[in-house]
Amino acid sequence: MAGTVLNSPRAVQMSLYLVKAFVRMREAFAANVQVLQRLSEIDRKLLEHDVVLRDVYRKFLPLLDPPPKPQKPRIGFSRSES
Repeated sequence: MAGTVLNSPRAVQMSLYLVKAFVRMREAFAANVQVLQRLSEIDRKLLEHDVVLRDVYRKFLPLLDPPPKPQKPRIGFSRSES
């Protein structure tokens, strides 16, 4: 606004400088919005993958336990009271 009121070369330069600064600031904010949207998408995907990985872990957990020891076979006769 100073460039329109004062009508000097320096005032015009400063006015153009301010306009360029605001244009750059707007571009930076737009870039930040895009970055934040992308981070939000990545966060959502990570949460989905986390749920799937927990499910896979729960399904594999019983396989990590050692199998139960087999019982010794009983050889011979046993007396059973009937």
